[in-house]
Amino acid sequence: MGKKRKHSEANVPEPAKKDSDAPERPKRTLLGWKDPAPADTKESSPIFRNKEKVLITCSRRINYRYRHLMLSVVSLLPHAKKDNKVESKESKGATLNELIELKNCSSCLFFECRKQKDLYIWMAKCPNGPSVKFLVNAVHTMEELKLTGNHLKGSRPILTFSANFDKDPHWKLLKEMITQIFGTPKEQRKSKPYYDHVFAFSIVDDHIWFRNYQISVPHNESDKVDRGGLDKITLVEVGPRFCLNPIKIFGGSFGGPTLYENPFYVSPNQIRALEKKNKAGKYAKKVKAKTRRKMHELEHPLEVGEFADMWKE
Repeated sequence: MGKKRKHSEANVPEPAKKDSDAPERPKRTLLGWKDPAPADTKESSPIFRNKEKVLITCSRRINYRYRHLMLSVVSLLPHAKKDNKVESKESKGATLNELIELKNCSSCLFFECRKQKDLYIWMAKCPNGPSVKFLVNAVHTMEELKLTGNHLKGSRPILTFSANFDKDPHWKLLKEMITQIFGTPKEQRKSKPYYDHVFAFSIVDDHIWFRNYQISVPHNESDKVDRGGLDKITLVEVGPRFCLNPIKIFGGSFGGPTLYENPFYVSPNQIRALEKKNKAGKYAKKVKAKTRRKMHELEHPLEVGEFADMWKE
């Protein structure tokens, strides 16, 4: 057998050094090639992205009409999250704040039902506030109205406000809160990139009236908008309808210092008590009239006539 040859030490070429001026190769991800971040990110101003999420929940023993109203509002807001019912107690604020933090939300709509008759809506920004308590009147759900309007589910709404919202500071605060809660964020995951309905908020008699309208555009046979068709746009109501009567504005979330209190607010318990008093007053008048009639008959008895005993024989 021959001897093994010794491996000659081959001159291995040194690896080429990376040119510092050459651009870096972008990283590959599951969704494709990812461009490297620009170098001057610190100098440029950060881009604001609206990540608003609203938690919508209700109290226990809620009426079926109010529950349907809550579900209608959930279907209108694609950035909303629905949760289980919460006990309506004094500690509900701490419970709701904890739920909002667990659900990674920034706002809350809490439907609180009292005595299965009165509905209150808490509109709160969490965790630092402010929050508003409303009494809800004139409730009409989508199933109840049966209107002809219809729009795409999950589409973004156009928010319109009456000119009264710019008069007083508390109306300005409510306008800003409603804009943040009811306005669907751009490029939200569950939203559609269309504007085909309008949320109208108007102030009448110190109440906020809510309406939802579909934007109806006339089409021709080729399913395109006619020339001048934008002038013929009409609004068709979809629903639901409700009226918000502001009671108090608090500085914190579900509590805190009172920033505003409605001087014209009358609780529904006082209204029912007055109605009962009026009904009781009618009954008392009837009882007094009967006693007066009896006293009159005793004081002025009828005289016995000549022929009163004729037929007794």
